[in-house]
Amino acid sequence: MANVLILGANGKIAHLAEKQLLAETNHHLTLFLRNASRLTVSDSSRETVVEGDATDQPTLVSALKGIDIVYANLGNKEIENQAKTVVAALDQAGIKRLIWISSLGVYDEVPGAFGKWNHKMLDGGYLETYAAAAKVIESSDLDYTIIRPAWLSNKDIVSYETTQKGEPFKGTEVSRKSIADFIVKLINDPSQEIRHSVGVNQPNTDGAKPSFY
Repeated sequence: MANVLILGANGKIAHLAEKQLLAETNHHLTLFLRNASRLTVSDSSRETVVEGDATDQPTLVSALKGIDIVYANLGNKEIENQAKTVVAALDQAGIKRLIWISSLGVYDEVPGAFGKWNHKMLDGGYLETYAAAAKVIESSDLDYTIIRPAWLSNKDIVSYETTQKGEPFKGTEVSRKSIADFIVKLINDPSQEIRHSVGVNQPNTDGAKPSFY
């Protein structure tokens, strides 16, 4: 049994991961979010809610007491500051394991026309801030895993493959349910993908060339 802190616990992927963790494991979950009233606890014996901002280091450090693994489901224009605060808080608390959700394209790793379209869609600071946050995580001494999902869908499917930093993406989309499943696997075996940045996409099963070419 592990004690897991979920930052940004009201996010769609976080909800899916929470549901799967409650159904398949005996982990205790601490759900951290800005507005606690937005969240309904499914199992009060295994879930604790903490209201706070991910840029508030003292609140984060307090929430980290007794925690084994941190899964950060954060994301907005403050994500670089959030990354800096999370790293500082984990260092202060003496916690090493961090699962961090980022975005495809932070290394220009998306090939072909889809890569150009992706940059155009994420222009205006979004991609730059996610890339800056990823650099903060990678520059830390944490046992991190950065997850870079392809474009997210709400499909009721768990089907995904992974690529490592430096490898091109193989597909253009992935379901939120698949990302949640990958997160749960990392929580259940935190020795996997240590200090790796992992792209995640739905595999192409029909043999056709991916649509980003």
